[in-house]
Amino acid sequence: SLIDDQRHLKPTERLDYIVVVTPNHAHFEPSLKAVEAGIPVFCEKPLTINLDQAKLLEKAVQRNNVPFAVAHTYLGHWSTRLARHIVHEGLLGDVRWVDAAYIQGWLAESPEEDGSQQASWRMDPSLTGISNCGGDIGTHALMQLRYVTGLEIKKLSARLEALVAGRILDDHFTTYCELSNGAKALVRASQIAIGHKNDLCIEVNGSKASLVWMQEESECVKIMRPGKPDLIYWRGQVMGNDGFLSELPNELLVEPTLPSGHTEGFHDALARLHRDFEKDVRAYKSTDKFTSDGTRYATVQDGRIAMAFLEAAVSSSKNDGAWTTLDS
Repeated sequence: SLIDDQRHLKPTERLDYIVVVTPNHAHFEPSLKAVEAGIPVFCEKPLTINLDQAKLLEKAVQRNNVPFAVAHTYLGHWSTRLARHIVHEGLLGDVRWVDAAYIQGWLAESPEEDGSQQASWRMDPSLTGISNCGGDIGTHALMQLRYVTGLEIKKLSARLEALVAGRILDDHFTTYCELSNGAKALVRASQIAIGHKNDLCIEVNGSKASLVWMQEESECVKIMRPGKPDLIYWRGQVMGNDGFLSELPNELLVEPTLPSGHTEGFHDALARLHRDFEKDVRAYKSTDKFTSDGTRYATVQDGRIAMAFLEAAVSSSKNDGAWTTLDS
């Protein structure tokens, strides 16, 4: 195969990297083969269809020290990175409560019965795995929570439901979570909410202020403070005159973006992820090793954590929402 033919080539002679954009069941095998051949991988999410596969893939990446990215596109928004900076600088105070949600409406009817390829494979457990809604979009909400706050989910209580009759897999996904600092969170997703398109949002409530980020208004971050006017930070805006955010770190100041007023969106975020991933690929190909700080794109470790989250959610839901600890 093409991948096998690359195995004995020098890193500078191999493919730069492969992109895996197949249905979920076909993520693991090509990704593992590429990693074992020393080829970097940019893989669609969820990483695999079960946690065992994710663990095997993570070990292979570590063993071969190959760059590996998982396509959580929304991490590429400048505003997502600003939100992360604000929380990590402690400007919200102690994080107390997080609500991370991804709400869609495209499965409110039954497009899988009308020949929709996108709906059909998502509703097939042999192609999708153990969760449709949770794996398809709930993992995006999870990644926004983990990336923006830096916190991990320790345990959860979940309900996975098929609210449209005749479905095997979930089209509605709700988890109540305890985070690593003791804070509480909702990570939720739905694909049956009529009128919603790609409504991904996160609200972080701290002891000093709250933050809101919305994918459908991804040019800005909103800050809410007690007894003071709300602040809205727009991409391209001059910072530092409001008594809240004094200055931006250099990586956000020099982040290549379009001139303010020219709207950035989904494709710009995805392009930014590929650009950041390519930097690690170039370092790997030139030295046969690389070091990534893990803050620019989701890694294979993030993919494995997402699969642990999904398996815990499925287990909890099958046990009437019982509190379930994530596999570490």
